[in-house]
Amino acid sequence: MPDSASTRVCLGRVAGARGLKGEIRIKTFTEDPLSIGDYGPLENADGTRRFEFIRVKPVKDGVVAVMDGISTREQAEALKGTELYVRRDTLPDTGDDSTFYHADLIGLVAVSEDGAALGKVVAVQNYGAGDLLEVRPSTGGKTVLVPFTEAIVPDVDQKGGWLLMIPPEGIFDS
Repeated sequence: MPDSASTRVCLGRVAGARGLKGEIRIKTFTEDPLSIGDYGPLENADGTRRFEFIRVKPVKDGVVAVMDGISTREQAEALKGTELYVRRDTLPDTGDDSTFYHADLIGLVAVSEDGAALGKVVAVQNYGAGDLLEVRPSTGGKTVLVPFTEAIVPDVDQKGGWLLMIPPEGIFDS
């Protein structure tokens, strides 16, 4: 399991510019869209650029932000598609044992009730109907999408690096 202090979490993606003065439209992945600016400077995917928020206001499907150093529409447009990351250890504790950041699940080994390794969680997807764990089977082959529900994943041990998975029958038979 990755060291949580070095794990980064994507909080949003730049959707484009708004106006002529460098305002940036951001699709947020935070529970409260306005909280995207609460965790300090964000970074791009490779960590080569830092972004500090001056002001954030809500709009449909996200926020509009003014960022330090971005003052023209062209600068804002150049950031379109940029994912904005923060270090995992700057985020607050979830407060309970049944709520997880996606970054906390990636890298965990999925094990069956008899203790056999089914695979490793490589991503968490959500296409609108709930979270899906993308699992790379231990036997190789294509990844499998498994619903992340309490019935299918009744136990998660982050410190131990595993989660108990009771997958639908045949889902790993490909």
